[in-house]
Formats: sequence, C-alpha cells, structure tokens
Amino acid sequence: MTGQDVVLVAMRPADAARCAELEEVLFPGEDPWSEQAFHSELAQPHNHYVTAHLGGPDGLLVGYAGIARLGRAGDPENEVHTIGVDPAHQRHGIGALLLTELLRVADAHGGETWLEVRTDNTAAQALYADRGFEVVGRRPRYYQPSGADAFTMRRPAATRTGDSERPAQEAQP
Repeated sequence: MTGQDVVLVAMRPADAARCAELEEVLFPGEDPWSEQAFHSELAQPHNHYVTAHLGGPDGLLVGYAGIARLGRAGDPENEVHTIGVDPAHQRHGIGALLLTELLRVADAHGGETWLEVRTDNTAAQALYADRGFEVVGRRPRYYQPSGADAFTMRRPAATRTGDSERPAQEAQP
C-alpha cells in the first residue's frame, strides 16, 4: 500500500464511531476519546478534522487527525489535537499524509503550531521533527491514567517565499 491508495476527506459525524473504535485500540491504558468527544470536536468552528480512507471517501476509515486554529487576528496559533492510524495500516505514510493536511491548514491560518507527544513515541517524534517541530518542553504525567510523560513540540509559523510555504527556520537566504 502507498499513500496514493488513501483519500483524505473532512471528518463526518458518521465517522465518529469508527474513530472512537480506533482510539480504543491505539491508546490502551489511557483515556481514549469517545464517539461523543469526536462529535464535540466536530461542532467547534475553529477545529479542522480529517479522515483517511482506503480506496475512496467511502472506503475503510484507517486514520484521522484534527487541529484547532486558535488565537486572535494578528496573533494566530494552531494546536494539533490528535493523529491516529489503524495499527494494521501504520508505516505506510498515512500519518504523514494526515500531518501534511493539518500543517496545510495551520499554514493558511498562520502562526506557530503546537502539539504534545508521548516521550516514548519515537516514531511520531521523528515524523514531527521531519516537519519542522522541535521539543520545547516536557509535561510530566500528561497522559492519564497511565501517567506517561509528554514532550511539547513547536513548529514555527510558515513564511511565504514565492508560491511555496516553508517553516520560518528554513526560510533563510
């Protein structure tokens, strides 16, 4: 399977049950989001959620991601809320596709982008670092009920250079 086999679509209310099912599998020992939590996130006008489906918009839902566009005009920021990929479909670029979509939304909104990631999730950390995020802090016992620590990561605001957008730290002449 390649990323070309996957279609990203805006999350629909009907997707919430499958996303909650994946949460249970992906985050055992934590407090996974419920179907109602996904409905609540979808109801917020500042949030952008997307799902990954195999073979088309009505194919098997294998991943999801969400970001909040926050801040005031002139002082925007973004916060990645979640990214999850069905374990049977991990390591095929789906997480990267989902993150690319979230960062597209963040770059259009402007401002820095923030997220938390488990300190033991080195695969996710590597993906985020590859996209310009850096560790800026640690949150002890962030994930409950397990008490696992999280790193806080930050990606600088994108700057426009011609038709492309790049993180500000990479926009040096």
